[in-house]
Amino acid sequence: MNKVLVVLVLFFGVTAFAEDHSNCPYHAQHQKQADQRGDAVMGFDHTKTTHHFLLKKDGGVILADALNSQDQESIDQIRTHFVEIAALFSRGDFAMPHEIHGKVPPGVPEMTALKDRITYTFQEREKGGEVRITTEDKEALKAIHAFLRFQIEDHRTGDPLNP
Repeated sequence: MNKVLVVLVLFFGVTAFAEDHSNCPYHAQHQKQADQRGDAVMGFDHTKTTHHFLLKKDGGVILADALNSQDQESIDQIRTHFVEIAALFSRGDFAMPHEIHGKVPPGVPEMTALKDRITYTFQEREKGGEVRITTEDKEALKAIHAFLRFQIEDHRTGDPLNP
């Protein structure tokens, strides 16, 4: 660490350059609330499932699977939720992500405005489901990627941030 940064950290007690918010009480509370709201809104338990957001060159994928292949309840809940969000997102309705995260995620205003240039397709997976998001529009693609990156970070999935 350079001397100037050390002095700033010692003087102010924080560093503006750090991206790890894991020790921040507000961040921990936000994560807990987002998990609780997500379970309620999505209808499946995040502790019994895995959730991923993948960026693709023509859009992306939102997917979830039950951790246990015998957990038919979670599998059904995932599929029901994903059929619903594919339909809602197609209409430009992003109320669910707002409810889960407590704010409008990045990309949503543009995805709403460009809804006719984006396709949302549900597909079953062995232990869950996925929604494939596709577009040929550059502006819509930029918004989709912003939305998915936000989801990756807020849900702490560890998924790649690039297609």
